[in-house]
Amino acid sequence: MEIRRTTVEDLPRLLALYARARQFMADHGNPNQWGPTHWPPEALLRQDIAQGKSYVCLEAGRVVGTFFFTQGKDVEPTYRRIEAGAWRDDSPYGVVHRLASDGSVPGTGRFCLRWAYAQCGHLRIDTHGDNRVMQTLLEKEGFLPCGTIYVEEDPYPRIAYEKSQPQPAREPGA
Repeated sequence: MEIRRTTVEDLPRLLALYARARQFMADHGNPNQWGPTHWPPEALLRQDIAQGKSYVCLEAGRVVGTFFFTQGKDVEPTYRRIEAGAWRDDSPYGVVHRLASDGSVPGTGRFCLRWAYAQCGHLRIDTHGDNRVMQTLLEKEGFLPCGTIYVEEDPYPRIAYEKSQPQPAREPGA
């Protein structure tokens, strides 16, 4: 598998991937994460592509997965407020959102998360409490639950997860 930035030509495939993901979530007890509507909206996907923050996962040249990725200091405004817990690492971080696959290649989600983690060594991600598939994947990949966050798109609480490389010990007075 390989990862590359999404192009506008990939947009029809992304729309199909997200439609499949919405159906999968609805069929597996998580109808609220992206709801029955067309989330994510095409305008948001176009914005992600234009900003270079949308990626696709390819297997033998075929798009089998997609996700949003960005990194920096405080790059996700909704992560500034966390309830019933705290982030473990205050360093700049990467964020993965809207991870979806067509289900044809086992391990696509894992591959995408590992690629994103390799870019920065510190990731934050969130998911619905009903999304057992994503929670299992995150926990298998070494992410730790940190608390609860809320997003603008819907009123449902999200479990906030984080994975970071161990930070070097600081010398006293440094």
